[in-house]
Amino acid sequence: MPLQGLDALFRPASIAVIGATQRDNGAGKLVMKNLLAGNFSGPIMPVNPKYEAVAGVMAYPDISSLPRIPDLAIICTPAAKNTDIIEQLGRKGCKAAIILAAGTSSEQLEQMKASAREHRMRLLGPNSMGIILPHLGLNVSFAPFPAKPGRIAFVSQSAAVCSTILDWARHNDIGFSHFISLGDACDINFAQLLDYLARDRHTSAILLYMDAVQDARAFMSAARTASRNKAVLVVKSGKTRIGAQLGHLHSGGSVGMDAAYDAAIRRAGMLRVRDTHDLFAAVETLNHAQSLRGERLVILTNGGGPAIMAIDTLLARGGKLATLSDGTRAALDQILPPAWSRTNPIDIVGDAPIKRYTDSLKVLLDSDDCDAILIMHAPSAAVSSTLVAREIIKIIKEHPRARRFNILTNWSGETSVFEARRCFTEAGIPTYRTPESAAGAFMHLVEYRRNQKQLMETPESISDMPSDSETVKLLIKEAFDQGITQLDTHEVSRLMAAYGIQTLPTWIASDSTEAAHIAEQIGYPVAIKLRSPDIAHKSDVSGVVLNLRSAAEVAQAADAILDRVRQAYPGARIHGLIVQRMARRAGSQELHIGVRSDPVFGPVILLGDGGIDWEGEEQAAVALLPLNMTLARYLVIHALKSGKVRANRSQQSLDMEAICRVLTKVSHLIINHPEITRLDIHPLLATGKELIALDVGMKLEPFEGEGQARLAIRPYPKEWEEQTCLKDGRSILLRPVLPEDEPAHKEFVSHVSDEDRYKRFFADVVIGHEELAHMTQIDYDREMAFVAVAEDGKILAVVRAISDPDNEDAEFAILVRSDLKGVGLGRLLMEKIIRYAHTRGLQSLSGITMPNNRGMITLARKFGFKVKIQLEDGIAELKLQLEKEEIASSL
Repeated sequence: MPLQGLDALFRPASIAVIGATQRDNGAGKLVMKNLLAGNFSGPIMPVNPKYEAVAGVMAYPDISSLPRIPDLAIICTPAAKNTDIIEQLGRKGCKAAIILAAGTSSEQLEQMKASAREHRMRLLGPNSMGIILPHLGLNVSFAPFPAKPGRIAFVSQSAAVCSTILDWARHNDIGFSHFISLGDACDINFAQLLDYLARDRHTSAILLYMDAVQDARAFMSAARTASRNKAVLVVKSGKTRIGAQLGHLHSGGSVGMDAAYDAAIRRAGMLRVRDTHDLFAAVETLNHAQSLRGERLVILTNGGGPAIMAIDTLLARGGKLATLSDGTRAALDQILPPAWSRTNPIDIVGDAPIKRYTDSLKVLLDSDDCDAILIMHAPSAAVSSTLVAREIIKIIKEHPRARRFNILTNWSGETSVFEARRCFTEAGIPTYRTPESAAGAFMHLVEYRRNQKQLMETPESISDMPSDSETVKLLIKEAFDQGITQLDTHEVSRLMAAYGIQTLPTWIASDSTEAAHIAEQIGYPVAIKLRSPDIAHKSDVSGVVLNLRSAAEVAQAADAILDRVRQAYPGARIHGLIVQRMARRAGSQELHIGVRSDPVFGPVILLGDGGIDWEGEEQAAVALLPLNMTLARYLVIHALKSGKVRANRSQQSLDMEAICRVLTKVSHLIINHPEITRLDIHPLLATGKELIALDVGMKLEPFEGEGQARLAIRPYPKEWEEQTCLKDGRSILLRPVLPEDEPAHKEFVSHVSDEDRYKRFFADVVIGHEELAHMTQIDYDREMAFVAVAEDGKILAVVRAISDPDNEDAEFAILVRSDLKGVGLGRLLMEKIIRYAHTRGLQSLSGITMPNNRGMITLARKFGFKVKIQLEDGIAELKLQLEKEEIASSL
């Protein structure tokens, strides 16, 4: 359904309240009260056959008797009545409805969605508290408190959390651009709201409270787009398995891994805050803080204890303390008593007067030692907390360098410091009640900055990545033909080799005698391992024995393994024993790489220490697929920082590039072969650059449909690669753009003249890293860019199309190297983008160029575009309706 339906929700000209009532505490009465108190200027039409008027407003007996079509309806009636009400509103022509009632059955939900689709009506809820739009004076909710105007949009699946946030915001003078209770999200969901809010001029930051995501692909696509333009913070409930299951009962979403949600939030460039305490600090930070310039924090305090509390929080979350330079330390020596700490945190002693605070702050503002300053104050009999705050505010307002720093404050305590914190809030300076919340708020900014950096980092190109997918397809078919769905190291070695992942050679023995014979042939020391599809963890029966050095030891160990299995698992199938020569382990480290299928985000990759049979994702770092070298590097760093992979000083340091290559190869393997539902490389033995899989387990399941559909992020669409020729006979490759193309794209832009760049961008633009990252790191789910690549790897031309969120129209643009005009590149790219638009199901292609760009206008007309030149605006509008006949005739 078109996004325009959200305009009716957020900018209604008329509102009907279905089930408006005079009954005390009824939702219909509270909605009417809030609606009237908000001074909504359009018609308000209560609907209830029991009343002639509600709250002094004339009421109507039913929907059909309404004197005009309402843009928005608020449905305050019990769940059992709402299916019929949605149908009546649809027939009336209503464009949007908010459903408040909880307890809607799945059958009722499907009926309501079907009616809404038929009548092109949007639904918010059910189980919604409603919405508040302070900028419009619109409050269509049963919230107990109003909201002030502000720049933060808040969206929550929980009505109870909405009430809590509203109460806190009222107390702390925090305002909102939108306050939206999403409820069960039967139609309008997080993705559609992110798309809308990302383009809203009143919104500078978006805060989400979620129990579960229902459409991971749409959510990730919208989140990645929104977070490039605005700060998006997420509070996700259900960190524990039980909590996630309760969230499922509350919202109806699937129970996914909490670590997968964590990975998705990071991958989209958003920031996850940990709990409601963090939530309040995050709102405070968003409301006042400017963008973070760097991560070095200095603390100025009159008490060592509170500063240590802040530092503990800072360092536990990966923060950085600034180091004081000799010059700064000397300057502080001149103004502070001998007892000052002489390091960071700067403890200016408990009896510090106002001047000691302000002089110290001036020294820090004059230095380049830090990027952010946390000013802390514990109540003291020696000085007024409020006066200290006012003088500090004065310094911050007047100092010419103050805007170079992020400045946060923590005035600890309650009654004696309440007025001081109020002064900071009014001055637009973030302030916090506790040292921990202040440090945590700073880390919100740091983590958000890191996630944004990850979103824009150019991945390393690895052109020699092996991927013999045809061989793997044949091997998987052979396994299915033989009825095999659980593969071990011996069976999977050829499959892994097809993607360049080295496995340790294996031999199969049926009994202890054969195992001893094999060991004699391959040489000692050897390892023997149980083969059984019915025993998931060999450790359950001590099914792995290492460093065997004679035939007798091998035979004895083999018999012992088989005896243990027969006793512990008498019904288990035994497929013999694996015999392997021991790998060289001196200076090595064992890792565990796994792939699991998350019910929300699809296949995810896990990385942890070897020697651990994971019971859940808690013991591993998790990332969404697909991975490239940069994303793999972030996974390894996350695993190290979180302690999921522990560095051992006695071992060689892990080779980052080698590990990232294996992770990227695993990603390609899983993406290309959706039949692989589970993979364990355990252990992966890492010895410098050499990585070898000692034990591999794989699970297969038949798969039908589009393999990419199971992924939360659409991978590189290789199916759009096409080899073709230019007019002069040169061979070129037309393919989608890759993140790794940034260097080549930069070189391509250097061959475009200033005039041609102006025609494309309508301005004299300087294209730096950030702009190039936007051009090359695209979301294939809603955007496409095709590049024409010469045999030497140089980019010759590019065409891109960005779809609107409703997938109805896409805006396209073509840019050709200025020295390569007339060789047919423009025509090839135009044909390519029209075929893409048609395949995607778009209704039209639109473009804008300059009236003097005759080459582009002529080309567009040849392909059937309607050209509308608007000389007064200095533009030419291009529009192609994508009807099958029209496309066929143009190609």
